[in-house]
Amino acid sequence: MPYFYFDPLYLVFVVPAMLLVLFAQWRVNSAYNRYLKVPNSRGVPGVQAARTLLDASGLYNVQIEGTKGKLSDHYDPGKKVLRLSRDVANSASVAALGIVAHEVGHAQQDKAGDFMLNLRSAMVPAANIGSTLGYTLFFVGLLIQGMAGATSGMGTIGNLVTWGGIGLFAIAVIFTLVTLPVEFGASRRAVQTLESTGLVNQSELGGVRSVLNAAALTYVAALAQALSQLLYLIMLASGNRRRD
Repeated sequence: MPYFYFDPLYLVFVVPAMLLVLFAQWRVNSAYNRYLKVPNSRGVPGVQAARTLLDASGLYNVQIEGTKGKLSDHYDPGKKVLRLSRDVANSASVAALGIVAHEVGHAQQDKAGDFMLNLRSAMVPAANIGSTLGYTLFFVGLLIQGMAGATSGMGTIGNLVTWGGIGLFAIAVIFTLVTLPVEFGASRRAVQTLESTGLVNQSELGGVRSVLNAAALTYVAALAQALSQLLYLIMLASGNRRRD
């Protein structure tokens, strides 16, 4: 079966993106841990800051709940709930303010009917399917072609299955692309809201931006990783690395 071998070119495609992902994870953890130890000048814990920022944005209907895990904070547009991890909710730190304000930024996007946020939310089911079933179909298609021969009738079916898998995986890649403007927009709103409410002073904004920029890099890295995998799959399916 010509497709199943170790291909050094896979490393050329994937390793640089994987290194970027690891660097992004290190950077966000480093920035978070650093500024989690820096108290904000107002002494406001994350949960109180969240309520203040939500109310200042006219988002009185958005509830605040806890969630397990580290850096698991998120806004649920379907249930209109902002969920905060324990460390962020209880910490009166600069890092907590930045993370809380970012999630409030998503709530602001939701209230404004932000197109990209709505598009991302609508894509979630398809993206989840594409990221899992896409790979499965791709390799099933390669297996069929390898067993039946690329030019046979079954080989043609295998080719269609392979490209169908690529199409599904491409949806997941597009999802990561759509995520970028959503996340960047939420961070931009976060800084503006923190400034307008006076929850941070100018010296603290540097720490807030450091945390937000580090978090943004993780989304860039995720896109790079997904795109590199997609390009490699396309190259395989196109036959450029096919071995008879």
